[in-house]
Amino acid sequence: MGYTALLAEDDAQIREIISDYFSARDDIRLFTAPDGDTALDMLRENEYDVVMLDIMLPGADGFTICREIRRKSIVPVLFLTARGSEEDVIRGYALGCDDYIVKPFSLAALYGKLVALIRRSKGLMADRVITCGSITLDPAAFTVTADGDEVALAPKEYALLKYLMEHINRVMDRDTLLSRIWGADYYGSDRVVDNHIKKLRKALGSAGSQIKTVIGGGYKITE
Repeated sequence: MGYTALLAEDDAQIREIISDYFSARDDIRLFTAPDGDTALDMLRENEYDVVMLDIMLPGADGFTICREIRRKSIVPVLFLTARGSEEDVIRGYALGCDDYIVKPFSLAALYGKLVALIRRSKGLMADRVITCGSITLDPAAFTVTADGDEVALAPKEYALLKYLMEHINRVMDRDTLLSRIWGADYYGSDRVVDNHIKKLRKALGSAGSQIKTVIGGGYKITE
C-alpha cells in the first residue's frame, strides 16, 4: 500500500509539475491544496504520511500550519519554499519541521527525501511508547497497561487502541478505522468496529471510559 502526501502550494505550475512527477511513481500518492486554509481543512479531515508546505501561502501561512500540525501529530513536515534565509530556516526547524528545501529544487531529490522521511517516521512511531491518561501502550514489547495493570488484548483490539492513541483527541470515523485496521478490501459491516470498541472498553476496565463515542462522527481517545 502506497504512502500519501499533502502539498500546500499556491503556485499552480509548481503543483502541476510535482503532481505529474509523483503520478509516474508508485510510492507516494499526492494530494494538493492551493492555500493554507484549504490545507488546514484537509489535515483535519484526512491523515497523511508526509506534509510539504510553502511558507508564503494565501490564508494560513506555512509556519502557522506547521505549528498546528505539531500540536497533535508527529507526521513528517518538509518546507518547500523560496524563502531560504537563515532566519526562516531556523524558525522552520524550531516549529518542528523535519527538512527544509529551498526553490528551485530537484524533483528526484525531493521525492527521495520524502520517502526517507516517511520510512524513518514509521520506524520511530512503531517503537515509541504512547501514554494517554492512565493507558500506556508499548509497541516494541506489544504490551498495554491500564491503571498500572497489564491488559491482555486480542490483535484487533490492540490495533484499534494503538491507532486511537496515535491520534489522541482526534475523532476517527468507522470508515477510517475499517480501512486502517481491517484493510481497504474489507467489505463487511462497519458495525464490526462498534463490537470491537465494546470489547476494548471492557478489557481496559475503568480506563475504557477514555474512549469516547462521538455521535455521527466515530470514536476518539482522551486523557
